Amino acid sequence: MPPAASRPADNLDDDDYPAYTMGRAADMLGTAPAFLRALGEHRLITPLRSEGGHRRYSRYQLRIAARARELVDQGTPIEAACRIIVLEDQLEEAQRINEQLRTQGPESQSKTSA
Repeated sequence: MPPAASRPADNLDDDDYPAYTMGRAADMLGTAPAFLRALGEHRLITPLRSEGGHRRYSRYQLRIAARARELVDQGTPIEAACRIIVLEDQLEEAQRINEQLRTQGPESQSKTSA
């Protein structure tokens, strides 16, 4: 029996596993493959490549692409949509860090600022 970490079934729970072909990903999002290629050109998502060179997308990447599609469907140009998503991600990370610092209390913050 293979080690637990290398079982193929484990990939089913991995949000970063590149499980979806471009065609399947486009179908799931209700877009054309060109939309996914455009997101790659704007460096919002970078699909992994299969051994044959075909693009493969993860569930995490599909969630990002779905957010981009939502913005584009609302009339936002794709370049702006990509930038908005990057900024939303940065804001979320900053808020997470702020919350961590708040819960650590003032005594931990004085140690990090010394």
